[in-house]
Amino acid sequence: MDHLIAWMNSPAFTLFNAPVSWIEVIGFLTGAACVYGVARQELWNWPVGILNNACFMILFLGAALYGEAVLQVIFAAIACYGWYNWIRGNARTAGKNDLPIRHASWTEAFVGFGATAAGTAAVAMVLTHGTDSAVPWPDAFVLTASLVATYGQAKKIFQHWYVWILIDVVSVPLYFSRGLTLTAVLYIGFLFLCIYGLIGWKRAYAAEAPAPFPAPVTAGA
Repeated sequence: MDHLIAWMNSPAFTLFNAPVSWIEVIGFLTGAACVYGVARQELWNWPVGILNNACFMILFLGAALYGEAVLQVIFAAIACYGWYNWIRGNARTAGKNDLPIRHASWTEAFVGFGATAAGTAAVAMVLTHGTDSAVPWPDAFVLTASLVATYGQAKKIFQHWYVWILIDVVSVPLYFSRGLTLTAVLYIGFLFLCIYGLIGWKRAYAAEAPAPFPAPVTAGA
């Protein structure tokens, strides 16, 4: 096991004069595949995502991004729920994922916004006073907002894409600042994949919407 961990943390190549470890490469590949799978509403995105969580937990611990390391464990637990939730949809239609895309209710939107704000403040305080984190606030925001976005993804709530886009915008400079160059590049890719997913889900939602009733024909028309 020690040899495996040493290999994962060993440099695979350099990018912009920064070393890139094998675990970062694996995280890059599994992360890109996972987001593409979500955009395509593919069931396999969940197990690939869990593998990605394991890779990033190791990576973030090494970069002193403790909030995001803990986040990967929570991600994996939520992914199990999302995987099960999507499987239930598949079982009803012999493999076709029929869990419908929907919009967030006003209550869900309010709770999601409140949870993100309160969670960011609480986690930032813990990271500030309980760890040596140099970036507690963006680390805390990414942790908290990602949980909200993952819940929305598991429920196939359309607006979760907007949350992921905001997370990507915050994550790119955060990872560059911690020397995780390839991961920062990955999150630039995530940003475009999220836009792709947003467009794809919007089209799918429009296709799933029931056709409007035809207007009644009045006498003499």
